[in-house]
Amino acid sequence: MSDGTLTPEELAARASGNGVALWALTDHDEIGGQSRAAAAAKALGMQYLTGVEISVTFIGQTVHIVGLGFDPDNAALVAGLHQTRGGREARAQQMAQGLAKVGIQGAFDGALKFVGNPELISRTHFARFLVETGVCKETNEVFRKYLTEGKPGYVPHRWASLKDAVTWIINAGGVAVVAHPARYKFTPNEEFALFTEFRSHGGRGVEVVTGSHSPAEYLVYADAAREYGLFASRGSDFHSPMESHTELGTLPFLPDNLTPVWTALAARIQ
Repeated sequence: MSDGTLTPEELAARASGNGVALWALTDHDEIGGQSRAAAAAKALGMQYLTGVEISVTFIGQTVHIVGLGFDPDNAALVAGLHQTRGGREARAQQMAQGLAKVGIQGAFDGALKFVGNPELISRTHFARFLVETGVCKETNEVFRKYLTEGKPGYVPHRWASLKDAVTWIINAGGVAVVAHPARYKFTPNEEFALFTEFRSHGGRGVEVVTGSHSPAEYLVYADAAREYGLFASRGSDFHSPMESHTELGTLPFLPDNLTPVWTALAARIQ
């Protein structure tokens, strides 16, 4: 429902077929697919947790906070996500203008074709358009050449605050998790600030094993989970069969001596 290419039902079937027992759909800033995902999981005999991945601005960078096991009908969460999505269309129009200046025309409409809803448009959709039109061979190349800081199609955006995202999740009955922390390339002091502020707002988990981490980083963030007293989470970061590094259901297990986040959510599992 955000920047993935499969429907909730297709994702559920793919996860189940690969042996996943407990699944969560975590769209970016969007929970409109939760009822479909839960129903599909149930039909396939999988357990399900509600999920979302909220975009946050922290120290000038975009950080993702995953929410798990929340009430998807919570009014404050729904309103907060709507507000977070609200800046995407204006940002996307500015991105298209930047690309037009280097000769790439029609990028906004081209990107919109891949999502259908301006509230959910993202850099990933622009990347798919540039691959489709032959500007680049793959989405990673698009990001390197056009969509990262200093490149023609990059436009910064201020998302929710860390406090807001964690509070929305907690007040909706869920657990907040720092997603793929190795991706942010923070300095040690900046990462310390992220984790300590996250904890101070009530955040309780960190992704340790994820499709965005290397095996060495699994161990680094296993240590971080122990150091900060956080539950350990595990997620594929799967977006598309053609684009994602890790297939659903193929990640290794969590390292030893960690407390899995799903043990804190047993009462919320459907």
